[in-house]
Amino acid sequence: MAVVDREGLVVTANPSLAGLLGTDAGRLRERGAADLLDLTADARHLHAYREVLAGRRARFRCTRRLKHPDGRSLWAEITMTPVPGSGTALLSVADVSDRRELQARLRHLQMHDPVTRLPNRTLFFERLTSALENAAYDNGSTGRIGICYLDLDGFKAVNDTLGHRIGDRLLTAVASRLTRCAEQYGYARTGGHLVARLGGDEFALLVEDSTGTEQLADLAQAALTALQLPFDLAGQRLAVSASIGVVERAAAGTTATALMQAADTTLYWAKADGKARWTLFDPERNAHRMTRQALSSTLRPAVERGEFTLEYQPLVDLEGGGVRGVEALVRWEHPQFGTLAPNRFIPIAEEDGSIVQLGRWVLRTACRQARQWQIEHPGTPPIFVSVNVAVRQVWDSDLVADVAGILAETGLAPDLLQLELTESAVMGSAGRPLQALQALSDMGVHIAIDDFGTGYSNLAYLSRLPVSVLKLDGSFVRGFQDEAHANPADETIVEAMVQLAHRLGLTVTAECVETTGQAARLRRIGCDTGQGWLYSRAVRPERIAAMIAVSPQRV
Repeated sequence: MAVVDREGLVVTANPSLAGLLGTDAGRLRERGAADLLDLTADARHLHAYREVLAGRRARFRCTRRLKHPDGRSLWAEITMTPVPGSGTALLSVADVSDRRELQARLRHLQMHDPVTRLPNRTLFFERLTSALENAAYDNGSTGRIGICYLDLDGFKAVNDTLGHRIGDRLLTAVASRLTRCAEQYGYARTGGHLVARLGGDEFALLVEDSTGTEQLADLAQAALTALQLPFDLAGQRLAVSASIGVVERAAAGTTATALMQAADTTLYWAKADGKARWTLFDPERNAHRMTRQALSSTLRPAVERGEFTLEYQPLVDLEGGGVRGVEALVRWEHPQFGTLAPNRFIPIAEEDGSIVQLGRWVLRTACRQARQWQIEHPGTPPIFVSVNVAVRQVWDSDLVADVAGILAETGLAPDLLQLELTESAVMGSAGRPLQALQALSDMGVHIAIDDFGTGYSNLAYLSRLPVSVLKLDGSFVRGFQDEAHANPADETIVEAMVQLAHRLGLTVTAECVETTGQAARLRRIGCDTGQGWLYSRAVRPERIAAMIAVSPQRV
């Protein structure tokens, strides 16, 4: 301890302070306390110290690292308070080196993974946040930052088959290789940590002041190469691979959370693309994913809000030219993304199960519209309506009961309803789906196989399934496009399929008919109906009504 006057000079000091500073108590007299304790090196601390001397502050405390004359360093906690009525202040200096060392050891334990000894998630995010902040103020920085987010492929199988002890050894060996890889490529910073274990079998490599995506790509490839060599662990020889998501961008305008979300998304892409590879973050692909996520979260409420509409594409008699039926095609009038075609949201609906609710709405709306056309045009033969059905509708709902109820509700005859299922769905039908299709057929509903000729094409199924219509995939019709250089094989294949269908009592619809030449060749082959832009795109119900009114139903 010491007493300091208003000028900051030591009036008297005890032997303990002298010993702490490595000198005699007498030699401390009239020495500047700020110089003795190195307070002049920190402007903030020096200002607070002078405020106490001037009587404008009741107390000052700080921790400083002091240099002892014998060369060692110590941490000192410095406290100074005024002595009332004396014009002096009492200075107290405590050696807290042991406490600081204990705190440092505890922090190290808290911030490092006990298995691999690498920095853990907490320290990694601390470093990442600091790097982003420093990049904004460091003129010598590139202003960019990069992350390689790595996950071992099939690590769970190692734990499950060989046990967690071998699994931990593998993680330690992986950590060692990644660290050497980072050091070899010169990305590790002196005194800092670049490689971290974020948990489980996930690792991250942080590149501060990155020079561009090429640098990160090189590092990612080096990491993959380093991990391809087999690991010898306690007599076990293991081969592993990894998937890596790579993100590199300007530090300005991004956050640690946004950067890690991008890295996590890119890692998922690397896994989905086949594993054992690195994938670079793609803003366009991410925008598509975000749009898909937005659509998924709003799809169910959209049905209730009435955001879906139906358009209808005519199915035309190739011989007579009249409209025999229409295919109902659903559109989503999205308030944010505009009109969306089925391929944008039907796969999402099939994944999350909302296809059942949406499919029921489509079926009811289409049947109601078909019945309305029938009522409005009593003098013309009624046209049928064809509705697409997903396999999940058969599994997750009572499709037979739904169809029966909707036909009864709308008053549409069963033979004016056609249900379309894809070839892969129908050909793999067994058990409940097959029973449902048979019940619908017995009811009088027509069953059509959509996109026929592109999937299983298992002809044996055709004799056992309750199918009444084959819809030839548009790829066959497009083969008829070039009249001058027609491929005889295309016509032979289509003719064979049409003849086979007719011998089985099935009718055939050709999709994607766009030219009169295609229509003529299909008519010559014996195809029953055509569908495509030659006749009409998918249109609103009132346009179909106008086509029905045309005599003799030619379009």
